[in-house]
Order: sequence, then C-alpha cells, then structure tokens
Amino acid sequence: MKTSRDALPGGAGQACDMAKAATAELDAQGRVVSWTLAAERLLGYRAAEILGHPATELLAVPGDTARAAAVARWCRSGDGWGGSVAARHRDGRELQLAVQVTPVVNGVAEGAGRERWSVLALEEWRLPGGGVNQLMLEPFLAHAPVGMAVLDTDLRYVWVNDVLERLIPLERRLGRTVHEVLPKLEAEAFEERMQKVLRTGSPVMDYEFRSPTYADPHQERAYSASFFVLEDPQSRRVGIWYMVIDVTARWRAQEGLALLNAASARIGSTLGITRTAQELADVAVPPLADFVAVDLLDSVIRGEEPVPGPVGGAPVLRRCGQQSVNEGCPEAALAIGEAVPRDPSSPIARCLLEGESQVEADLDLEHSAWVNETAERAAVVRSFGFRSVMVAPIKARGITLGAATFARSSRLGPFVADDVRLAEELVARAAVCVDNARRYTRERTAARVMQRNLLPHELTGGSALEVASWYFPADTPSGVGGDWFDVIPLSGARVALVVGDVVGHGIDAAATMGRLRTAVRTLANLDPPPDELLARLDDLVIGLLETSSADATAEAENAGVAATFMGATCLYVVYDPVSRKCTMARAGHLPPAVVGPDGTVDFPELPAGPPLGLGAMPFESVELELAEGSLITLYTDGLLEACDQDIGVGLSRLRGALAVPGASLEETGGTVVRALLTGPPSDDAALLLARTRVLDAHQVASWELAADPAVVAGARTLVDRKLTEWGMDGLVFTTELIVSELVTNAIRHATGPVTLRLIRQPAPDVLICEVFDASSTSPRLRHARTTDEGGRGLFIVAQLTRRWGTRYTPTGKIIWAEQGAGTQPRIA
Repeated sequence: MKTSRDALPGGAGQACDMAKAATAELDAQGRVVSWTLAAERLLGYRAAEILGHPATELLAVPGDTARAAAVARWCRSGDGWGGSVAARHRDGRELQLAVQVTPVVNGVAEGAGRERWSVLALEEWRLPGGGVNQLMLEPFLAHAPVGMAVLDTDLRYVWVNDVLERLIPLERRLGRTVHEVLPKLEAEAFEERMQKVLRTGSPVMDYEFRSPTYADPHQERAYSASFFVLEDPQSRRVGIWYMVIDVTARWRAQEGLALLNAASARIGSTLGITRTAQELADVAVPPLADFVAVDLLDSVIRGEEPVPGPVGGAPVLRRCGQQSVNEGCPEAALAIGEAVPRDPSSPIARCLLEGESQVEADLDLEHSAWVNETAERAAVVRSFGFRSVMVAPIKARGITLGAATFARSSRLGPFVADDVRLAEELVARAAVCVDNARRYTRERTAARVMQRNLLPHELTGGSALEVASWYFPADTPSGVGGDWFDVIPLSGARVALVVGDVVGHGIDAAATMGRLRTAVRTLANLDPPPDELLARLDDLVIGLLETSSADATAEAENAGVAATFMGATCLYVVYDPVSRKCTMARAGHLPPAVVGPDGTVDFPELPAGPPLGLGAMPFESVELELAEGSLITLYTDGLLEACDQDIGVGLSRLRGALAVPGASLEETGGTVVRALLTGPPSDDAALLLARTRVLDAHQVASWELAADPAVVAGARTLVDRKLTEWGMDGLVFTTELIVSELVTNAIRHATGPVTLRLIRQPAPDVLICEVFDASSTSPRLRHARTTDEGGRGLFIVAQLTRRWGTRYTPTGKIIWAEQGAGTQPRIA
C-alpha cells in the first residue's frame, strides 16, 4: 500500500482518488469522536491515540487554534466550511490539507452534546488540476503583499493573512467584530461599507482612510480598502472579504501637491515682506512641520539689493514669520522683528554660507549643534519634544534672502528625502514672492521718498494766513499718487494757496506732480492773476504732454498697447491781507470751501475750467472779500471719495465737519479727517486749511503823489516820519534811497497818478515799499557803463533790498521792494 510519502504528484493519467480522503467526526466541543483508517494513514495517529482529544492538537500552526474557533462559528451559521489547513503528522512532518467540514444529520432531536461535524481531509496536491485550485490559493493569499481578511455575516473575523496579522495579532482579531478590533471611527466606516456590500452584493472600491501605526501611535499611514461579498454555491451571501493596500506614498505625494497648490494660492497675497514670510510659516504648519520660523536679512526687509550668491560674514537676520501647532508659538524665543542671534558655525549660518539645506533627521539631544547652540534652544527642543530639524535657504534669482527653519516632533516623524524636497520647493515658491515684495518695497520707498521731498516740508502763511495741512497717501500697491498742495508767499504780504491732483498713481504720477508744483512756484514768482497763471500752466502741461506722449507712444507700440494721458487738476487762490480780497481760479478741480467766523460754510460758485493739458477753454477768476478769521479749505477728491462714497455725500460731510466756529485748525482738520476718511483711502487725500488775518491801518501807509519830480523830496520825508513812528529807524536811510529811485522812475517813465505805499509785515518782520503807476512798461535791471549818466537806480535798489519785482494790475503796474528789519546794505 502506498502512503502519501510514496504517492506521486498529479501527472498524466493521475485522477483524484477520493477513497484516499481521510474522514473523522467532531463533537460540539471540537473533540475527535470518530477516526478512520484513512485518517490514520494520513496523519499517522491510531484511533486510540486521538479519540477524545481536541482536533486542534493536530494543527501545525499554534495560532490556528483561534482560527479553528472562528471556523466553528462560521460552520454553525452556515452549511459548513472549506479551506486549507496546515496539519502536523505524528512523525513531525507538516502537511497542507484541503479540508471540508459539514454538519452530520443523525436524526436525534437537537440538544446539547448531540452536535456532530464530519471532517473530510485530503492532501492538496492530490486535488484535480495538479493541486492548483481554490483551496490551494489560501497559502498564497496568506503571504500576499496586501492585507486581506474574511468576516462572517456578523462581521466577525474568520481569517486574515500575514500582512494584517502583523498589524494586529490573530488572538486579538479572530472571532471578534470590527468594533472590537479596529479604532472607533475606522470601525464605523468599515461597518457602514460592509453592511452595504452585504445588502446590495456590489463591491465598495478604493475607500481611503488614515490610521495611526500600531508601532508608533503618533505616526499616520494611509490605506485603501476594497470590500467584496462572499457567496456559497447557492449564491447565498455568507460573508465579506476585504483587501487593504498601503497607499501612504501616494497619499504623501498628493498631500505634497495639495500643499504646493495651497502655497501658490496663499503665499504672496500682498506685497508686504513680513506678511509674505508669515504666510510661508502658516502654510507649512501643520502639514509639513510642527514649528516653522522664517528669518530674513535685514537688508531685504528694508528693500535693499542683497549681494548675489551665498551669504557670508555675520549679516543681521530678523524674525519675519513663525507658526506652531501650539497656540501662541511658545517654542519661539523671539518676537517678530527681533534680530536672530546665531553662532558662525550654527546650522543657519552654514545654510546661508553654503546655500544648501541643512537637515538632522534624528536630533542628537546631547551633541547636536541645533540643541547646544544656546541654552534656551536646548530647553525648547527638550520641552516640546523636537526630534527632527531642517533649515532651507530662501533664494530667488540667485540671491539669498534668508532661511526657513522647520522642526518636527514625533507627530510627523523624521524628515525624509521627500520631505526635504517638498520643503525646498515650498520655500523656493515663497522666495520669489519675498523677492517681489522686496523689489516692491524698494520701489515704494523710492517713490515715497521722492514724493515726500517734492511736497512742502513746512508751510507758513506769514502775516496773511494761519495754515495747516494733512496728506494721506493712497492705500494702493504703488502707495503714492499725484496730489500736492503748497503755500507760496507773494509780494505785498499776499499769499497764494494751491492744491492739485495728477490722475494716477506710482512714481510717474509723483514725478509729474513735482514738475507741476515747481512750475506753479515759478509762475507765481511772476505774480500773474490766478486765471492767467492757470492758462500759462496749461500751456506748459500741453508742451510736456507732447513730449511725454511721443515717448509713451513709442513704448506702447513696442509693447503692443495704446498710450493715454489721464490729466491733472489745479486750484489756485491768492489772498491779500490788506484789502481782504481773495481771488481764485480752478482747472477742473473741486471748489474750495469758505467758512465764515460764525461757522457758515459756503462753496463759492467758481467756474470749473477744463483740466490742465486740454487747452480748449479759458479760465476765469472770482474775487471775494473775506472777513477776518474766515477759513479757506482746499482739498483733493481723494478726501471726499474715500471708501467709495459718493462725492455729494463727501461734500455734505465736509460741510458738517467744518461748521464748528471757534475751533483751532488742528481741531478742525482732525474733525474733517475723522468724518471723511472712514477707511484707508483708495486715492491720495490732501487737505489744506488757511485762516485769514488782516493788516490794519497801523501797519499800512499810502500816499497819492503828483507826477512832478519835486514831490520826491516830500515822499522821503513822509517815509522818514512813518518809519520813525513804527520804530524802524534803522531802515530810514535805505528806504529813502529806494523810494527816491522808484518814485523818480515812475514820474519819469510812466503816466498818470503815482501811489506810494508802505506795509509793515510783522511775521516775518519785513518792510515792503510799493509804487503804483498807470504804465504797463516793466523796468529792467542793467549794468550801466562808466560813461552813462543814469541807469543805476534799480541796481542800487537790488543791492539794498532782500528782493524786488513788478506785478501788473488792471490799471497799470506795481514796483515793489522788500527789506528785512535786519537787512544790511550790500554796497558801501
């Protein structure tokens, strides 16, 4: 008789001999109650040696005992069980058996102890097909590289392969439900999907979930599970089997891509350097690190151009951004803006010098430079359990801008190569945004410095006006615009007020504003009326536009765009403290507001005129007589249109804010700003306030003189008396010379009556001498030859005075000269 050892594997003509199958019976407790000769031949045990013993003693794998109990429960819930079992022969050999378990019907009423199970076993290689069948697949599935498990209809584990056994041992899994084995949330998700599969019979594919590893609960891995129904030959659903694949690598790749996408959307939302650095830290925590610190070179923060390449020496680094998984960033020893102390051999210094990332995947708490650089650093590392640290250089366009430090505790595990590449990609994207912000800061700073230098630093209205001003740059990326204001002293103690607006923003608008302000000052020195000044300014702007438009058109053609000019507006006001006359004209600008001493607010009906540069219509002036203490208010449209409010609403608010009698200029200006600038202005906003003063009769003296040379001596006498009365005896001699020359010239070269006027201007202490005549011919200063009998008068006047000039009136002209109280003659 051949034994299983002698039998040949299936081959040609080899058939399945079921007569060689071993049979046995088990009772309800799993004890062997019947044993056949075939069983004795198969396993080597005689009936006397095995009857009454548990069948589990025949198993080759000790862990299969728990599996046998699960199989028993499976059998009781169905019609039996079939599968592959490793059994131990009496001589110690291991046999792989194909086993079929079926219930025995004995005709006895069911009761305790009457349950019987028939076990049919055959060596797997004897099965049809050379032993390759469904039962023989179990050993291969047990060692498959993916996790697999079988559960009954009560969702109790019946079988698991080696992969899942390594995660949770068999004794903690077989015979237990998913809720007894898996974490709560994972078990609920599994049960929901398994019940759906049992109910519908349709598989559930690729359910992804994350679960902590059992070796380290702080570490998460990602898995993909698919669930399938188990059916018997009668198509009855008898259980569930599922397959689990570790997709951590794919998950991490997806997480990295999502992090980079988030970084693209979140980093660089503004052009602020520190804000961009903080956005980098915010994006990296918690997906990539538990703590991130972003430190930038001090020169970068100021917008300066760093030296290309790695950074050597000891440049100042400042903390610009930091974030932590712990609220309040308790790990950070520095506040935003503070200098970062570091040793020349520290990892950050090496990173800046070498331009490469420095990584310590597993921190050596005793000898690491990360830990021992400072005592505070060591305390932080130990206190917060940092286990892995990395610093990456922040580089853009070949320039090192700073460094970003990433620290991990056990939550994310050590930095691996993929983490380093992800961090470097993240930092590289942020570096471009930081460099853009640096360039913007440089340009913005340059534009603001230029604008600040182009605007007046100090304003004074002399004896005519008390003035105060406010200027608010636009809250736009450029940060500067073309609004300007000025207070210009004129002859005769008069003062000019001007406010203007160049449409647009940026350095070009600021440069144009500077040119216009300079032009207005130059034209104001010629003392034309306001409407004539605007006409000349309009001609100047037209000339500038023709030049700039040609350049802009050439640039636009190269760029493929159209060049356009946005325009400029201006309001020019002249106030005379002697006559209390206020003359004003505007070129497309908003009208001024005039507030009476009683608080009455009025917007004069002043013709608008076209904006500067159009040259289409003339400008018109309006003359008002203002009471002493009146308030002249000049402003730009940015003040009224803040927060997108309608200009009519702005004018109404302005009227209400100005209607406060008795308030100082600072109080009035503060009220206007609070009422109108309810948010950051979208356009430059300028406000100029001027309260009028009056020079009374004790400060002005005027005489009508006949057109006769004989009156010159009398004029000197009048001047002598008045200066003595004013206590200005030190100016008698020079003033007599000036009056003699100016009155003589008027009588000799002009026509009509001559008027002499002296004005004592207390602030600053100035004496003004004016001679009115009816001629429009302007005197000219020249150098007289030695043989000339005349022509030296105006030269003497120019030497004796601080300044002199001519201004025209509707009926003639005025020649004027100013002397300071301490003026010394410049000739012997």
